[in-house]
Amino acid sequence: MNYFSSDFKLGILGGGQLGKMLLFDTRKFDIQTYVLDPSDEAPSKIACNKFFQGDLMDYETVYNFGKQVDVLTFEIELVNLEALTQLENEGVKVYPSPKTLKGIQNKGTQKDFYTQSNIPTASYLRFESPAHLQKSVGNNEITIPFVWKCTEFGYDGNGVKVIRQISDMDDLPNVECIAETMVPFKNELAVIVCRNPSGEIKTYPVVEMEFHPEANQVEYVICPARIDDKVAEKARAIALNVSEKFNHVGLLAVEMFQTQDDEILVNEVAPRPHNSGHYSIEASYTSQFENHLRAILDLPLGNTDSKVAGIMVNLVGAEGHSGNVVYENIETILGWDGVTPHIYGKKQTRPFRKMGHVTIVNENMVEARRIAQEVKNTIRVISGQ
Repeated sequence: MNYFSSDFKLGILGGGQLGKMLLFDTRKFDIQTYVLDPSDEAPSKIACNKFFQGDLMDYETVYNFGKQVDVLTFEIELVNLEALTQLENEGVKVYPSPKTLKGIQNKGTQKDFYTQSNIPTASYLRFESPAHLQKSVGNNEITIPFVWKCTEFGYDGNGVKVIRQISDMDDLPNVECIAETMVPFKNELAVIVCRNPSGEIKTYPVVEMEFHPEANQVEYVICPARIDDKVAEKARAIALNVSEKFNHVGLLAVEMFQTQDDEILVNEVAPRPHNSGHYSIEASYTSQFENHLRAILDLPLGNTDSKVAGIMVNLVGAEGHSGNVVYENIETILGWDGVTPHIYGKKQTRPFRKMGHVTIVNENMVEARRIAQEVKNTIRVISGQ
């Protein structure tokens, strides 16, 4: 099929920042794009050929949108699976497939999959509600502390809470959940795997993630991870195994823990471009977004190696600020070598909302990390008048 400067149509479910960054590469290749998103102010709206507003969980909305395109992908997992399955049955190419997404969408199902597939992961128990969980805690079936996760609709740290005492369970939402053993880890790592329908597969280098202690959000992504080569090899091998077991097409971001004795445990996965791969826009020969596009169109995959050390700093809304966004001191960081801000296009900020990111590239990792800290200390995402 001729994808370039033709009648071919690529559909993207979700019009957030991931879609916006993916659209940069579709525009580079002159590929027609249709985007569906619930918000009329979605960041992707300015960058696609046709924009449609609608509910991603509504069967008819997703089905009718998908019937207009040749290949359908998504930038968010919370989409109607039944509509995707029907579209695939009717000949629309859906990547990653509904079958892959079904095994990932629910975190409880995802954890069960790891156990059944002999993929190393932290021990856990599933519960239909917080009341069921509290009963188990009362019967000493679970030891505090542990990590509570809702099985569906969690994102950007929402739906995750560390339970350190009984009272921490008082305000949990009444949803299905899992209780996961806390892992005393050295590092939180991630590997992005890229695979096309023909079976070509590549991994990006292992990255190291530093998290905000309260918001459960990534603050820094560091590539390459500052770990032993043998640990990196093990992480990439496990990520490839996870990809093979899910039989995914496109990108699969595999988040992992490196334990104190250098074992690798899979935390969770995302079948799409991911925050842990944003550094690749500036630091890699082929960005994660271009490779996702290449993969779902069954084109040769690009070189996933890094040209230079890269660090990504997330820009999130400052605490105590809600309203029209202002990027304080952005002019200052623009004056620094190797520093590139990406602003997502969200007009309203609120505490810890992802509003953008900054990439720092440098041949010297120590220097890159120092500059990243300066960036974090300098730019603030606040609300204006």
